[in-house]
Amino acid sequence: MARDRVLRSSYFRPPAEDHGWQPALDVYEFKDGWLLKADLAGVRPSEVTVSLRGRVVTLRGHRHDWAVEEGCAHYRMEIAYSSFERSIELPGDPDASAVATDYRDGMLLIRIRRGNPSK
Repeated sequence: MARDRVLRSSYFRPPAEDHGWQPALDVYEFKDGWLLKADLAGVRPSEVTVSLRGRVVTLRGHRHDWAVEEGCAHYRMEIAYSSFERSIELPGDPDASAVATDYRDGMLLIRIRRGNPSK
């Protein structure tokens, strides 16, 4: 009976809005814009999308477990393999036409230039 109460407690329930894992993100600000670095180890670049809406940059994608073989049983699992989504609001207005991405050593680099204030 006591065991059933523990299993039903909120500590063992997934969050109401579980968005999967969220990659760690570093944001650097420069005079002409921003550099965002996302830790996406094990994620194929083709599995990632970057969108910019207003000041909000959103990363979406999926990390697959590619090491699974027939007859394999997991012993310990600490790496999240699922869809992810991460959004961050920039502190200034970006130029939506000046977004560039690069993928190096498991890190997604996103360069965004500032919008032109004279427009």
